[in-house]
Amino acid sequence: MATAEPTPAPDTTPPALTISPSPPPVSSVLPPEWTLADLLSSLGGIPPERIRMVPAPGTATENDVTEADVHADRLCELVDGTLVQKTAGILESYLATQVACRLMAFLDKHDWGIVLGAGGTLKILPDQVRIPDVCFISWDRFPNRKLPPEPIPSLSPDLAIEVLSPSNTEAEMQRKLRDYFAAGVRLVWYIDPDARSARSYTAEDQCVEVTESQSLSGGDVVPGFKVPLSELFAKVGA
Repeated sequence: MATAEPTPAPDTTPPALTISPSPPPVSSVLPPEWTLADLLSSLGGIPPERIRMVPAPGTATENDVTEADVHADRLCELVDGTLVQKTAGILESYLATQVACRLMAFLDKHDWGIVLGAGGTLKILPDQVRIPDVCFISWDRFPNRKLPPEPIPSLSPDLAIEVLSPSNTEAEMQRKLRDYFAAGVRLVWYIDPDARSARSYTAEDQCVEVTESQSLSGGDVVPGFKVPLSELFAKVGA
């Protein structure tokens, strides 16, 4: 009679642990010792609600600027790897549109370049994507007078125009001014609806104050172009 083979004891050896490789370190253009206070200071003391936390400050890229616009309907500038939301209300939008329409009408008669509105994202410096409310870019900056196909081209305007919002701080706008002229911008206008005035910069430290009874001038950048502030603010309540 055949003898049954003994049943082998179950294997109780624990399975080998599988250790996943550590994720690569997240790169950042911010100094590793910085605190939130340092970040806010570098951005000009802007309200924290304008700083997007995803992706983490210091790690954002141009692609994140596009993603924020397409999927979150947020216009964001890229400042040192940080997404900073632009803010504009009905007043700022109206004034920017008025200036853009006047500038486009002028350039219809003088084919010197193009006008971009607030959706025109431009990489003006490494890790710096700026979105002027209105800007003029001369044909000299376009090879063969053709617009680049990239959503965020490496390109600086000749004239950058910003309509100030309540959340814009003086330090923020000084930082932006420094970036603009470092990138080769030739003329910058800051229009202040609250003061019903404007400032025209031909350099970071060269500014002309323009009152409501005066006009902004295109100077050597857009010769002959003027925007009377009395007309610009005519439909704006005091």
